[in-house]
Amino acid sequence: MGGSNEMRSGRVTRRAEDYVEAVYEIVKRKGYARVKDVSRLLGVGPSTVSEMFKKLSMEGYLNYEKYGGVTLTEKGERLAVELRRKREALRDLLVILGVDRETAEREAHAIEHVVSRETMDRIAKFVEYVKTREDPKWLRRFREYYETGVLPECPKRLERGEELKSSP
Repeated sequence: MGGSNEMRSGRVTRRAEDYVEAVYEIVKRKGYARVKDVSRLLGVGPSTVSEMFKKLSMEGYLNYEKYGGVTLTEKGERLAVELRRKREALRDLLVILGVDRETAEREAHAIEHVVSRETMDRIAKFVEYVKTREDPKWLRRFREYYETGVLPECPKRLERGEELKSSP
C-alpha cells in the first residue's frame, strides 16, 4: 500500500489501525514500544514500521522520535481503546454463537476494521445483554439447531397453536 493511501481523509486504514493496536499492546507491557517490537509483532520489516510511525505521528496518533521509544498520544490511545472494545465485543459475540475462542479472536480482528460505529454499538449492547442473562433458553435452542440442523419449535407458538413457518 502506498503512502498516500494509509490515511484517507483523516480516516485511519486497517493497516494503520493494526500499528496503533500493536503499539498499544506493547506499551501496556513495557511502557513504550520500539520499531523492532512492532516489527516482530506484525511480521514486517523495520523500515516499514518506521515509515508507518512517521505517518501516524504526523496524523497525531503517536509520539515518535527516530531511534527512540514510541508511545500513543491521547488521540492514539482513544483509537486503540475503541478498537479493543470492538474486537472484544465481536469476539464475545462469536463465542456466544459457539465459535471457539481462538477462531473468534482471529475473525474478530478481521471484522473490527469494517463494522460501523452504529452496528458495533448494537453488537456491544447485545453481548452485554446476553452476558447478564443466566443460560437463556433461546440461546440453548439456537445451539441445538446449529448442532442438529433441526429447528426447534417455539414453545409459545406451540401454546398458541401456531406452526413454524419455513423460509422459502
